[in-house]
Amino acid sequence: MSDSTRSAAALLVDCLAVQGCERIFTVPGESFLAVLDALPERPGIEIVTCRQEGGVAFMACADGALTGQPGIAFVTRGPGATNASIGVHVAHQDSQAMILFVGDVARDAQGREGFQEVDFTAFFGPICKWAARIDDPRRIPEYVARAYATAISGRPGPVVLALPEDMLVEQVPASLAPRPQAVRPVQAVCPDAMGALFALIADAARPVAIIGGAGWNAKARQHFQSFAERIGLPVATAFRRQDAIAPDSPVYAGNLGYGPNPRLLERVRQADLVIAVGARLGEATTDGYTVPTPEHPGQTLVHIHPDPEELGRVYRTDLALCCAMDEFAECADLWEDERVIPFDAGAEAHREWEEWASVTPSGAALDLGLCVAAMREALPADTIICNGAGNFAGWWHRHWRYEAYPGQLAPTCGAMGYGVPAAVAAALRFPERTIVAVAGDGDFLMNGQELATAAQYGADLIVVVVDNGAYGTIRMHQEREYPGRVSATALANPDFARLGEAYGAWSARAETTDQFIAALGEAKGRKGIRLIHALTELERIAASGATISGLRARAKATA
Repeated sequence: MSDSTRSAAALLVDCLAVQGCERIFTVPGESFLAVLDALPERPGIEIVTCRQEGGVAFMACADGALTGQPGIAFVTRGPGATNASIGVHVAHQDSQAMILFVGDVARDAQGREGFQEVDFTAFFGPICKWAARIDDPRRIPEYVARAYATAISGRPGPVVLALPEDMLVEQVPASLAPRPQAVRPVQAVCPDAMGALFALIADAARPVAIIGGAGWNAKARQHFQSFAERIGLPVATAFRRQDAIAPDSPVYAGNLGYGPNPRLLERVRQADLVIAVGARLGEATTDGYTVPTPEHPGQTLVHIHPDPEELGRVYRTDLALCCAMDEFAECADLWEDERVIPFDAGAEAHREWEEWASVTPSGAALDLGLCVAAMREALPADTIICNGAGNFAGWWHRHWRYEAYPGQLAPTCGAMGYGVPAAVAAALRFPERTIVAVAGDGDFLMNGQELATAAQYGADLIVVVVDNGAYGTIRMHQEREYPGRVSATALANPDFARLGEAYGAWSARAETTDQFIAALGEAKGRKGIRLIHALTELERIAASGATISGLRARAKATA
C-alpha cells in the first residue's frame, strides 16, 4: 500500500469523526468489514454491538432524539437492512435525525439479484429523506456531509446510504479531506408573520396551542412555555411529545393522542384559533384527523413548522410560518403586543388536566395507576421514560409527569419493541440519569434481547414488563368490533423475572401493588439491569378506565 493512499472505509470513518460522530450502533456484517477494521483507528467513536438490526436502528433513532444530531447505525445488506427498516420508519414519522449505513453487494454484482441483494434506494426511498448509494469512493466526503445536513435540516429525519463492499476497500488519495461539520441552518422568523399571529391571538376567544415535534429542543420548550404563560394560552402536547413543556406549567392542558382527556378533546374541538408548533398534526394527535379536521370550518389554523413541504400538505393553513422551532419560540417570548389581553383559559385547562392526571384507585390487585404514582415518588424528576407500543403505555401517558427535557422516548408511529433499545441508548448517553423502559409482554419480546447489549456495556436501567397475557391494544379493538370473539390475541408468556436473571438482571415478580412498590424500592437502590415483572388483569385494559366487560356491553348496546 502506498503511503499516499488509504482505504475508502478509513476515509468514511474520518468523515464521520469530523461530523461529530461519537457512537455507532451495529450488528456486524461481512459487507462492511473494511469499516469495522478502520474504526479502531478512531478511538473517539464507540462501537455498540447489538443483537438484532431492529434494535440497532431503534437505538440510533433514540440517540438522535436525545442529542439533536443524527444517530448512526451500520447494518449489512438483505436481512440486516430489512430488519433495520422499522427504525428508519420510526425516525421518519417521528421527525428524528438518523443515518443508516448499509453494506451492499459489490458493484460488479449489482442488478443480478446477488446474495442478499436489495435495491436500497428504491426500498428505503418512501420512508426516509434521502436514500443513495456511494459508488465512487472519492465522493464519500460529499455524501457524508450531505447526509448529515439532510438529516438535521428542515424537518429532521433519516438518511440511508448503501456502501458497496468493493468500494470500501478501494484506495483513495490520503489528501482527500472530509468536509467540515454540517450545521443546522438558521431559519429566521418573519416579523410580518409574527405581527399577523399576534393579531389573530388578540381577536381569539378560545385559542389553544398544540406543540412538540420536528426540531423541538430545550430552548423551544423554555421560550414557548414562557410565552404561553405570559398570555394564558392553553398548551396541549402532540402524541408522545409530553416533555415539550413542563407538566407543572400553569397553562399545560395535557396530551393529545390515544386515550386523551375528553375535556381536552372538546377544548380543541371548540377552539376558534389553533396554533400548531412543530407538530405535523398526524392521525394520532388529531384523533383520526377529526380534532381539528383538515378543513377546520369555524377555526383559524396557524401552523409553524421547520419544513415548507409540511405546511399546507394535509391541513388547510390560514397562517403558515416556516422557521426553526426554537427561533420562533424565542421570538414569541420576546414579542410585545398591547392588543393581547391574557386569557383565563390556560389556568382552567391546567386544572382540567390535573383532575384527569390524578390517580384514582381502580381496585385491581396490581393497580398500574398507583404503580406510576409510586414511581413518581421514588424516582428522580429527570428520569427518562422509554416505551414501545401498547395499551400499557397509557398509564404512563396519563399519570407520569415528564418534567425533564428530554424525558420521553416513545415512537409516535406506534412501533412495538422500541422501549428496551431506546432505554439502552439513553443509559449510554446519560449514565448519570435514571432510565426506565416500560414494555408490554408482547412489546418486550420483540426486542428484549437487547438486554444482552445493556449487560455487555454496563448500562444502568430499570425495566418494567407489564404482563396481561395478550396483545392488549388489538384485543381492545377486537372487543369493540367483535365482542367476545377472541382470535389471535392471547399470549403464553415466559417467566419474565427469570428471563431477566438470564441476562444478568436483578429481577422481581409483582402480582400486587404493594409487591410492585417493594420491588421498585429495591431496584432503586441497585445498579445495572433491574427488571420488574408486573402481572396485571386483562379485564382492566386501558388507562382511560375501559374494561373488557364494559367494551362488550357497549358493543352489545349499539349493535
